[in-house]
Amino acid sequence: MDRKMNFYWLLVLVAGAFEIGWVIGLKHSYNVLTWFATVVAIFVSMYLLVLSTRKLPTGTAYAVFTGIGTSGTVLFEMLVFGEPFRLAKLLLIILLICGVAGLKLVTKEKDEQGVH
Repeated sequence: MDRKMNFYWLLVLVAGAFEIGWVIGLKHSYNVLTWFATVVAIFVSMYLLVLSTRKLPTGTAYAVFTGIGTSGTVLFEMLVFGEPFRLAKLLLIILLICGVAGLKLVTKEKDEQGVH
């Protein structure tokens, strides 16, 4: 995998981080500023995801994106907002991350013409 492909995976990673932000924002926004930040995070996460699919398979990029968002949101809620810790949640997050990492490892990126 070359540097250019790593750049597109980095876009997915950053998009996933913004997804964590907007999902948490949906629950915890309480004024115009926090709602505005949530809307910006939604836009940025979707924009970066769309950019990443110029070179990455859409299904795999989306699976990685949602895996990051889901795992990150659950962990953030437990660590920052006092959501109860459950071993089952942690084990399922680890399973989710393994599945997402596996998808990334076995997926070929699109070539210059967009064909696998």
